[in-house]
Amino acid sequence: MDFRPEKKLGFGLMRLPQKGTGNPADIDVEQVKEMVDLFLENGFTYFDTAWMYCGFSSENVTGEALVKRHPRDSFTLATKLHGGFISSFEDRDKIFNTQLEKTGAGYFDYYLIHGIEGGLYDIYEKYDCFNWALQKKAEGLIKHVGFSFHDTPELLEQILTKYPEMEFVQLQINYLDWESEWIQSRACYEVATKHNKPVIVMEPVKGGTLANMPEDAKDILTSLDHKMSIPSWAIRFAASLDNVMVVLSGMSSMAQMEDNIGYMKNFVPLSDEEKKACFEVADIINSQIAIPCTACHYCTDGCPMKICIPEYFSLYNEYMREDMEKKGWTISYSNYDTLAGKHGKASDCIGCGQCEGVCPQHLPIIQNLKEVAKQLEK
Repeated sequence: MDFRPEKKLGFGLMRLPQKGTGNPADIDVEQVKEMVDLFLENGFTYFDTAWMYCGFSSENVTGEALVKRHPRDSFTLATKLHGGFISSFEDRDKIFNTQLEKTGAGYFDYYLIHGIEGGLYDIYEKYDCFNWALQKKAEGLIKHVGFSFHDTPELLEQILTKYPEMEFVQLQINYLDWESEWIQSRACYEVATKHNKPVIVMEPVKGGTLANMPEDAKDILTSLDHKMSIPSWAIRFAASLDNVMVVLSGMSSMAQMEDNIGYMKNFVPLSDEEKKACFEVADIINSQIAIPCTACHYCTDGCPMKICIPEYFSLYNEYMREDMEKKGWTISYSNYDTLAGKHGKASDCIGCGQCEGVCPQHLPIIQNLKEVAKQLEK
């Protein structure tokens, strides 16, 4: 029996609309309710949350905006177990039971071992998390078991060979990372396909990078179809892959949801010409982007200096696109000072390394912060 949703767009509940207080847990729940309703009204059913999303409040909001307000059989819900919060066998059940309580879901349609990479994989093996999840499935508390993955195709091959009972894999796939030597979207996708594991796509727009791109890159896409939004190309690229069952979009406004629904309700795969255009855009962006951060914010929760790392990297990327010999000054300076007034400065980094240990992109964050400080603390 095929467990794939009928429609390929999934509602990623990691970047929910905020109230503007600066606290990621301060979510505009009423707007989320409206978005949930519109999503379901248009035939979409897949919702994706996790233990630590939105300052650990995403699962609570999921319960309030979705589970309490809609029949349980009208949607499918995915959440995850993250190794960064496990230090004993008991922690697995403690987190899982809390997730059931926070969401009120009764069971999870999809449950994932979260964000596997070298260090986290060791934790998952130490505490036998794969078999633990399969036991939860046997108890009826999980319908389908899989994992999300941020490492090499070789490790993916190893895991799928050792645990063939895993039913699906969640991968970072977008046209910018398709041939990336770090992310290896294509190679990981091919390993999952080889093992007949359906793929859920995360970061299709790469944290907004494929929405806010240089004008010459935009021109390539709009020349093919000016009616399509720039982010739509990234989501449709991922959805066009044969083995993809769902493409997650972290929608943080009603406007984003309406745009996504508009082209995904009756989805048409990209043509070969359109795929070629996407790769041309990728070449342009890759030639200009300095730090390929996706703004997942995994790095900030445990930062002892309270440094807003993704925001600084975003400003740095904008700064590096400027012709500073001609301009001499950029708004990035002022924006940096504003952020630094509320958070730790880039130069406050003490090099503890916790951020690099949880970064799904494997970025050299400590060195990058030194570069940010060098350029923007003027």
